[in-house]
Amino acid sequence: MINFKELASVTLVLFSVIDIVGSIPILIGLKQKGLKIEAAKASLASLAIMSIFLYGGESLLRLFGVDVESFAVAGAIILFLMGMEMVLGVRIFHDHANSRSGTIVPVAFPLIAGAGTMTTIIALRADYQAVNIQLGIIINIIFVFLVLRSSDWISEKLGEGGANVLRKVFGIILLAIAIKLFRDNFHLIISGPMDTESMRH
Repeated sequence: MINFKELASVTLVLFSVIDIVGSIPILIGLKQKGLKIEAAKASLASLAIMSIFLYGGESLLRLFGVDVESFAVAGAIILFLMGMEMVLGVRIFHDHANSRSGTIVPVAFPLIAGAGTMTTIIALRADYQAVNIQLGIIINIIFVFLVLRSSDWISEKLGEGGANVLRKVFGIILLAIAIKLFRDNFHLIISGPMDTESMRH
């Protein structure tokens, strides 16, 4: 049953985590590299990934022997490297010679439906009804689609100088998010085996 209070809460939480507005400098950077980004395809791929994780995220990770914390740490490392690219103006991720599309990687994953989004969805699943989370995901994806479709227009309005400044500012924010995601989950990975070991003695 749809609960509008739950729906509003879930939508706002996901909006903050996805942060597609903050990702505009990354999108501009990808297009400057000559990569093509298909808004509809990226949005649908993100919707599919998030929906899969909503209903089977923890089971899927367990299937591969991966816990949520390790998944979050891996995503944090990727986000950190992307932030370094933005702040320092260096190129860490090299594209395949025959691939001129950034639609699925890195836009759909990990930019939109990344580790932070995945872990958030799994966490929300414990407190909110699945139908409200699903609707919250759909609302966010519609907004994501609109931003992706308008990225060229936004880039034109910002200009090269404005885009560079915005890129560095949000690069720092992305680094901060990556460090927080790493900090919140890495100690759980380290303390897990230690707690198990201490229980044996």
